[in-house]
Amino acid sequence: MKSVAEQMKIIRENTVEILPDGELEKKLEKSIKTGKPLVIKQGFDPTAPDIHLGHTVGMRKLKQFSDLGHHVVIIVGDYTARIGDPSGRSATRPQLSEDEIDANAKTYLNQFFRILDPAHVEVRHNGEWLSKMAFSDILRLAGKITLARIMEREDFTKRWKAEAPISVHELFYPLMQAYDSVAIKADVELGGTEQKFNLLTGRQIQEAYGVES
Repeated sequence: MKSVAEQMKIIRENTVEILPDGELEKKLEKSIKTGKPLVIKQGFDPTAPDIHLGHTVGMRKLKQFSDLGHHVVIIVGDYTARIGDPSGRSATRPQLSEDEIDANAKTYLNQFFRILDPAHVEVRHNGEWLSKMAFSDILRLAGKITLARIMEREDFTKRWKAEAPISVHELFYPLMQAYDSVAIKADVELGGTEQKFNLLTGRQIQEAYGVES
């Protein structure tokens, strides 16, 4: 396995931010010492039939981690897609049917594997764990974050000030995405800059559940 410095040089290519500062280096050092690869996660909601250019950026970064010997996990958001990521949205997304989500997920994966080697990628659907949560589990999850924290999201703030509707189920989106990280015990999570709030929420929720983040 390459040294920490060599890996960081590759990982930093075309990367906007690595947060928290210095934590990835510590994880890589531990990975080298233990011989245990890091679990690298990125989630994708199949809300449309085709991936877009932004998806390919994440795919190529996942490939870099895979080539470095780490364990890549793609989360197909078959459950989060029922809400749709509110990031950057000025209105509530229309909800998709299960058939639409399943059909989109199949085309997503076919396109993903033009970049990634399916033999070196683990694919999980977040319905595996989210569908099994009892209402008490959902209440427990909701209790790990405050409404004030959720309303720090710029898109929610703008909609609130504009008196535009915010559906309650949208508030659960970052929590659902965060719980994906708990479920697979992610070491590193990738995402676009518009995902920063969701990604940081994931770290907060992992810590709340006693999962190393």
